[in-house]
Amino acid sequence: MRTQSEDTDAKTEAVLVSLVRNLPFAKKFAQVRSLTETTISLSRRAIQRKHEGIDKDRLNRLFVELLYGKELADRFQDYVEKKVR
Repeated sequence: MRTQSEDTDAKTEAVLVSLVRNLPFAKKFAQVRSLTETTISLSRRAIQRKHEGIDKDRLNRLFVELLYGKELADRFQDYVEKKVR
């Protein structure tokens, strides 16, 4: 069997895969949720660094646009503006 990672030998990878497979669902879900939160946080931080001084509303809109496209970002912006009124 070919490994998924070039820097991990097959036996080690088999052990790691077995450990993950045997985790309870709640633990797997917690790990996925944690990774998702970290990814979102790092993405937002990268946007803030690229756009110094960006306000929270603009950051949220730009985040949505980069991940989901301009059309959804426009709809998101409309929703936020209506909610504030």
